[in-house]
Amino acid sequence: MTSLFNSSQEIVFVLHGLNETQTNRHIYFVFILILYLLTIFMNLALIFTILLEKMLRDPMYLFLCNLCVNGVVGASSFYPKMLYDLFFDCHVITYIGCLTQIFFISFYVYCEFANLTVMAYDRYVAICKPLHYHSIMTIRKVWTLILLTWLFSCLEVTIGIVQIVMLPLCGVDIDKLYCSKWVVVKLSCVDTTLNSLAGYIVILSNSSQTIVILISYVNIIKASLHSQAGRRKFMQTCLPHLINLANSVISIIFDLIYTCYGSNPTLLALRNIMSVEFLVVPPLVNPIIYGMNLSQIRNRVRQMFSC
Repeated sequence: MTSLFNSSQEIVFVLHGLNETQTNRHIYFVFILILYLLTIFMNLALIFTILLEKMLRDPMYLFLCNLCVNGVVGASSFYPKMLYDLFFDCHVITYIGCLTQIFFISFYVYCEFANLTVMAYDRYVAICKPLHYHSIMTIRKVWTLILLTWLFSCLEVTIGIVQIVMLPLCGVDIDKLYCSKWVVVKLSCVDTTLNSLAGYIVILSNSSQTIVILISYVNIIKASLHSQAGRRKFMQTCLPHLINLANSVISIIFDLIYTCYGSNPTLLALRNIMSVEFLVVPPLVNPIIYGMNLSQIRNRVRQMFSC
C-alpha cells in the first residue's frame, strides 16, 4: 500500500480527542488554563528557591530541581495546544507541529524515568552509606548524572522521531488529545516491525530503570527499619518518590495498552483522562509533595512569600 501523500503536500493531522467537550469548552478552557498556570508557578517557585538558596545545593535538591524543570517541559508540551484547541473549533496540527509535540512529550517521559532513577541512587547512597555520601555524590558527579539524564533521553527521542519521519502515511485522523508516537506509527502504510522493535527496546530500558529503582528502595527500606531517624528520612524523602513512580508507570502503561489495542469510542472520555494523567499530575504534584515534605524548602518558600 502506497502513501496517500506526496512530498509536496503538507500533512495536517486531525485530533478527535475533544469531540465530546464542545458544549462546555469555555469552562474546560478556564479550568485547564488555571491548572497550567498553577503548574508552571509551582515548579518555577521550587526551581528558583533551590537555585537561589545556597543552603539547598545538596544533590537531593539539585535532582529535585531537575525534576521540576522536566515538569515544566512536560506541561508546556501539552497544555498550550490543548488550550488552543478548546478556544477554536478546528482541532488540527501540522506534521511538523505533531513531531515537535511527540519529541517534547516523549522527552519528558524518558527524562522523568531517568531522573527518578538517579534520585533513587542518591537516596540509596544517603541512607545505606551515609558516611561515604559526600565522597560518592560529589557536585561534579551530580551535574554529570543530570547531564546524562538529558542526553540519554534526547537520544531515545531522536531515534524514535527519525523512524517516524521515514514512514509513509495513509491517514491523518488521531483519536487523542495530542500527538503520540504510536498513534502516528499506526497511520503508516508500510510494515512497522522495526518501529515496534525499537519501541520494545525503549520499554525494556525504562523497565530496567524501574527495576533499579525498586531494588534501591528495597535496600533503603531494610536500612531504614533499624532506626527511627531512618524511618523518618524514608517517609520524608523517599515515599513521595515511590508515589510519583507508581503514578507515572501505571498511567503510561494504561495509555500504551489502549493506544495499541483499544478502539472502543464509548470509552473516549476515560481514555482522555488516563492518557493525560502522566502529563498533568506529576508536574503539578511533585513541587507540592516534595516542597511540603522537605522542611528546608518549605521554610525558604515561606520566607520568600513573607517578604
